[in-house]
Amino acid sequence: MKKVFHSFLIPLVIVSGLWSSCKVTSPYSKPAISSAPAYRDGNLSDTTNMTGLKWSAVFTDTILNHLILQGLQANFDLKIAIERINEAKANLRMSKAAFLPEVNTNVSVKQSKLAYPQSFGIFDNSTQYDFGITTAWEIDVWGKLSSVKRASLAELLASDAAKRAIQTQLIANIANYYYDLLTLDEQLAVTQKTALNRKADAEAIQLLFESSVLNGVAVVQSEANYYEADLAIPDIEQKIKETEHALSVLLARAPGKIERTSLHQQKLNYDLKPGIPAQLLANRPDVQQAEYVFRAAFERTNVAKTNFYPALTITAAGGFSSLTLKEWINSAGLFANIAGGLTQPIFNRGINKAKLTTAQSQQNQALYNFELSLLKASQEVSDALAVYQSATQKADKRQKQLSALTKAVSFNKELLNYSKNTNYTDVLTAEQNLLTAELKGINDQSQKLHAVVNLYRALGGGWK
Repeated sequence: MKKVFHSFLIPLVIVSGLWSSCKVTSPYSKPAISSAPAYRDGNLSDTTNMTGLKWSAVFTDTILNHLILQGLQANFDLKIAIERINEAKANLRMSKAAFLPEVNTNVSVKQSKLAYPQSFGIFDNSTQYDFGITTAWEIDVWGKLSSVKRASLAELLASDAAKRAIQTQLIANIANYYYDLLTLDEQLAVTQKTALNRKADAEAIQLLFESSVLNGVAVVQSEANYYEADLAIPDIEQKIKETEHALSVLLARAPGKIERTSLHQQKLNYDLKPGIPAQLLANRPDVQQAEYVFRAAFERTNVAKTNFYPALTITAAGGFSSLTLKEWINSAGLFANIAGGLTQPIFNRGINKAKLTTAQSQQNQALYNFELSLLKASQEVSDALAVYQSATQKADKRQKQLSALTKAVSFNKELLNYSKNTNYTDVLTAEQNLLTAELKGINDQSQKLHAVVNLYRALGGGWK
């Protein structure tokens, strides 16, 4: 038995070694990334080290940090991403198990009625007891199983990167919604204050009309001016509730009120400057995910290539067989066999060629998607920096504008009290310009906060 086994196995191993020296699959190489700056007009800068900071160090508002922590613990998108990681881990375990032989056991009892001796029509009952173990082992001659394992590993890494991408996006969304609420709160306060002031103005205009200082047109205009501001309040309150509801969903809780601080309490600790090298964008989880998806597609192409070559399989079986139960498991009923086989596809209706073409196309798609993810990352960084710079440049000028408009409103109101020639339209125009400037000033401050959040996410921060 040993001689038969060795005489069969040794040539098989030699043939396998010769075959394995013929390389069918290709080694993976990472796609090249440009070293050019990702910002359109920027030079290299070291001011973007915020990427390596934990989110709790970037956001200084304790209530915001508490909301982010709630989201990371309860958000359903994040939970789904974690389950996808578990699924990918199971697939990787299956791909590793493919390297091991498959072993099965069987126990059977067979009852037969046989003609004995043959042709005489005399029947004899026969019972056969069998117990055996079978095994089958596919030898990874062409690297097919190795490619499947590497593809499964890449898919696992892609799932993990996808989870981190969802986490960074979740943190950014929570922060942006929070800042939206602070912005709306400030806009509501300014609008309510404006409505109160215009109501007082309307009452003052009515007194001036009764004193024959102003005509009835001024009274009607002042009332319309008050209602314009007062009618804007319900719209802002509606937006506040909608934003609270959207943030509640991210936190995996029923729509409700969100606790928060104020816009004026927010602090920015970073002086953002252009000049983000493209290599840094490779730290983004979504870019990493795209690269792992390309790697998995590359390995699937390798698998498709091996389908054109013969598959080598070793099978073996052994066990006991007997016609009587008491002699079932003994040396007399022992049997064993081993066999090796080659399966070479000759004609399969062009399926293997179609599989290879499909795999190559999917690989190209994954490569283009990776390159596109880098471009989108560059755009998002550029947009965030541009918004931040624009809001910063407007800050000083906006304060000067507010100061001038406040004086204009005050001066025009004073003139109404002392001159019949003063046109109330001038007061209306000045008040409307002041309200518009105040709301834009709030938006400027909000834009800076959003720019920091979006740049932090665009650079891949938030998953640590």
